[in-house]
Amino acid sequence: MSDVVLKVKSLKVYYSTLHGNVKAVDDVDFEIVRKEVLGIAGESGCGKSTLGNALILLKPPMRYHGGEAIMDEKNLMTLPKKEMRKVRYRKISIIPQYAMDALNPTKKIREIMQDLLKEHGENLEKKLDIVDERLQIVNLPKAVLNMYPVELSGGMKQRVVMVISTLLNPDLLIADEITSALDVSSQKAVVQMLHRMKEERIVGSIAFVTHDLAVLYQIAQRIMIMYAGKVAEISPTEKIVNQPLHPYTKMLMASLPKMGVRYNEIKLKGISGYPPNLLNIGPGCRFMGRCPFAFELCTKDPPLFDIDGRKVACWIYRSEGDEI
Repeated sequence: MSDVVLKVKSLKVYYSTLHGNVKAVDDVDFEIVRKEVLGIAGESGCGKSTLGNALILLKPPMRYHGGEAIMDEKNLMTLPKKEMRKVRYRKISIIPQYAMDALNPTKKIREIMQDLLKEHGENLEKKLDIVDERLQIVNLPKAVLNMYPVELSGGMKQRVVMVISTLLNPDLLIADEITSALDVSSQKAVVQMLHRMKEERIVGSIAFVTHDLAVLYQIAQRIMIMYAGKVAEISPTEKIVNQPLHPYTKMLMASLPKMGVRYNEIKLKGISGYPPNLLNIGPGCRFMGRCPFAFELCTKDPPLFDIDGRKVACWIYRSEGDEI
């Protein structure tokens, strides 16, 4: 059995608009291995959430424009709807970005769970012991099963969604910005819950999508940095934090505050300029206009170079013999 759970190659997912295609995910390559937590990070609009959602459900105006996402030797992007329904939540699942609004307000939590299980040929009554265990992991009483979403606090709703998303023990769980609306103590609790679910094999691997690198430092083994719909760098977490390769990653890390360092000692460095318009992208590296190291070769789109097992899309790391 291969250790690779998901292999994404040359994936393109665009948003169709009246003015053309917004290239939100454009020629993206990466893979996730078993028992791994891969962090997917980058500033707002870089395509990280689009990537996570496209793997689960392509909803208009989102459109698939090429490439593949292989799971169990099947391309998720081209699976017929009937087959994808069998895969969704069982093989690959998601805790959505707006988890607090993801629950049907007209149904009790019990009914929502029952509907999901029925879709996959299972019955809630036979899984009540498992449901009870999952509720305990996220510190919720069994009584929530007989409550409507409106009766739950925002934090309780999010934890209920965590239980629902992992009911079928998915091989891969996508956690999309699930800590962005939480305070620091709640963020810690959510990260601990996810870690426990992975340790207890409730989920196999996790793709943790966030803009918060501090959160990823606590849970991810590797981090993929995205910029303007492209992969900038994929490296082990410690390397991203302490020895970043890509100029964007370096500038991103330099813009983050550090514990125990006063502002008057080391001032934070922002990244000047703005990301390119994904509706009308010119040729070359997408970070070229903001990069202090840009040179003539940057007018061509860089591939992902392999540097000691790390991946970086920057011409600085081109070796003799690499194609241009």
